Formats: sequence, structure tokens, C-alpha cells
Amino acid sequence: MSSFQLVNEYLLHFGETVGVEFEPLDAEGYTSVQRGSATVGINVLEEHGVLMFLCPIMEVPSKGSEELYRKLLELNFLKTSDAAFAIDGDMNIVYLRALRTLEGLDYEEFVDLLDTVATVADEWDDKLRAEFGE
Repeated sequence: MSSFQLVNEYLLHFGETVGVEFEPLDAEGYTSVQRGSATVGINVLEEHGVLMFLCPIMEVPSKGSEELYRKLLELNFLKTSDAAFAIDGDMNIVYLRALRTLEGLDYEEFVDLLDTVATVADEWDDKLRAEFGE
């Protein structure tokens, strides 16, 4: 079974479990899931052998970015579980992300990572925007 098929099977099973129908991966290996205020992108990056969960949090502010960076690093220490805040320098966007190799991925790990990213993003997106947004 390909990685695309495996993740699509997990999405279908998860959707049945929570009573929501999720879109399968597109041709590039991407779909998204809405959980609370967070939209979690699910990306199968077969060329890298990685599954990536990615949730946009906010734009990096033009002022006070050093304070934001420090806050994100402090949150990464204990508050983000298996996820971590990261910054896309080209887009100037703060994301919460989690990476997992595709090899040996089981359903429980898939759901745990999706739940972790969705929960942490839902908890911190509004707080970070309120504190550091412009």
C-alpha cells in the first residue's frame, strides 16, 4: 500500500470515528482538517518519506518579533508535545508543525499527531495573535 493510500485510509477511518467526512489527499498529497479554530494541513511528502501536519498560526509581526520568537521557543520546550512552532521565512508565517516518517506509521500515531497539532494550535493561535498580532 502506498503512503497516499495509507493516509487516505486513516483519514476515512478517523472521519468515521468522529462522524465527519474529510477530503482525501489531493494529487500533491495534501488535505486539511478543521478542528476548533485550527485548520490542520496534512501533507504526505513521499520524496522525503515524511508525513507533515502544518497549521498556520499568524503572520510574524513587523515589531516585537524577538519577543515572539522567545515565546515560541519557550512554548516548544514543554507546551507543544510532539509538535513545534516554526517560521516560514519566505511567507513570514508562524506555523505549528509535526513531522513523522511514513515508514511504520500506524493509525494511533496518525490520530495522536493530528490531535496534538489541532489541540495545541487551537489553544495558542488566539493567544499569540492577541499578544503579538498587529
